[in-house]
Amino acid sequence: MASAAQSPDPSLPHDLEGGIRELLREKNVLLLAHYYQESEIQDLAHEVGDSLALARAAQRADCDVIAFAGVHFMAETAKILNPSKPVVIPDLAAGCSLADGCPPKEFQAFIDAHPGAAVLTYINASAEVKAMSDLICTSSNAVKMVEHFEGRPLIFAPDRHLARWVGRETGREDLIVWQGSCVVHEQFSAEGLARLSVQHPDAEILAHPECDQAVLDQSDFIASTTGIIARAVESPAKTLIIATEDGVFHQIQKRVPEKVLLQAPGMDESCECNRCPFMRLNTLEKLYCSLRELEPRVEVPEAIRLRALVPIERMLELS
Repeated sequence: MASAAQSPDPSLPHDLEGGIRELLREKNVLLLAHYYQESEIQDLAHEVGDSLALARAAQRADCDVIAFAGVHFMAETAKILNPSKPVVIPDLAAGCSLADGCPPKEFQAFIDAHPGAAVLTYINASAEVKAMSDLICTSSNAVKMVEHFEGRPLIFAPDRHLARWVGRETGREDLIVWQGSCVVHEQFSAEGLARLSVQHPDAEILAHPECDQAVLDQSDFIASTTGIIARAVESPAKTLIIATEDGVFHQIQKRVPEKVLLQAPGMDESCECNRCPFMRLNTLEKLYCSLRELEPRVEVPEAIRLRALVPIERMLELS
């Protein structure tokens, strides 16, 4: 356990987890953590969830400070919903390949090239891009959000794989898609998955819709991280092959410890590419320091915040 190791920094307590709990109490901090965080951080959090659940938790936050153990766009969403509260994140460099791959200036040009189209943006985007949008969605509610634009040209950004899956689910094959992708979900190997399923013929395959179509074609169940966890618990299968970031394993194992969980293979078997390098920048040490100093803080310019708030609140209302 991370808390049992002696930290090389003498300013940090030996018992990091105990120190974090004390700071959370002293400073009245709400700690939100995504499923892709390290298990020790998940266990310390007041709320653990996917982007939709954490946005809802941020919306109803009753605290003095919000600490977000996730990535930058998630903390921005919390700040958009709570402008008067400090929002801190353990590592300000915890970004997202989807958000980084959709720069605001280029996205505005993309919108301008499709006059008359509504804009539905996946929550994995910067505050600036959210501010250009008519509605926000998550992987949990993307199908439902697309259905609100029936009969109208619709831009979907920034994940092309989620857009393809949602298009098939809704019959909207005409979506105007920004060609972004998740660095983690895109690297799952369809060939490796096929080999693994042959070795475990009774296993159920669960996948996130950000995966490539060749992976989804082999999957028995496709859903958001929350949906994957729920299905893993409910499934009659004793063995599960899971194609998403393996941070979800912790919550599944807590509920059904008897099940065998196998990570879907990646294209590069020599690395832990199935772990989000951005999510895993957050550590217990960094979390403790962020709570102690209430830094680094995530800020959103007020003009952008007000514009981004409209599609976020609309999503929460429609969800």
